[in-house]
Amino acid sequence: MTTEQTPRSNAWQTALTVLQEAQPPFIPAGAHAMTVVVEYPPGDPGAPPHRHPGGPAFGYVLEGEMRFELEGEPERILRAGETFWEPGGDVIHYQDGNARDDVPVRFLATMLCDPNQPMLVLVDEDELEARKDRRAPRPS
Repeated sequence: MTTEQTPRSNAWQTALTVLQEAQPPFIPAGAHAMTVVVEYPPGDPGAPPHRHPGGPAFGYVLEGEMRFELEGEPERILRAGETFWEPGGDVIHYQDGNARDDVPVRFLATMLCDPNQPMLVLVDEDELEARKDRRAPRPS
């Protein structure tokens, strides 16, 4: 009895493209990974200011354009095919909304989560005021 094997391709040798490399400040002991797809309609501001206390997050914009801003970094627009990451912990994530008013934005995020902490915690107005010196200057 003979077993036919599918011939192997050499495509795997050039199939990999590195999109992002990062050195996260911490990965929680016992962490698990969660991958989500987020979609906001045209013009939607996205989640209110928040943080990911349970660990870092890594993302990829699938469609559209995302307005992205982390504490201490200037706001930027990420387009389909671009990546982002945030360290998690105490860092405030100010914006993840749709930068366009004519098309939706969809992005994928993989978070390394401490199972004993919430994945996302909203930041209240008092804390935003107390930490306003940590926010990069706003575009005019």
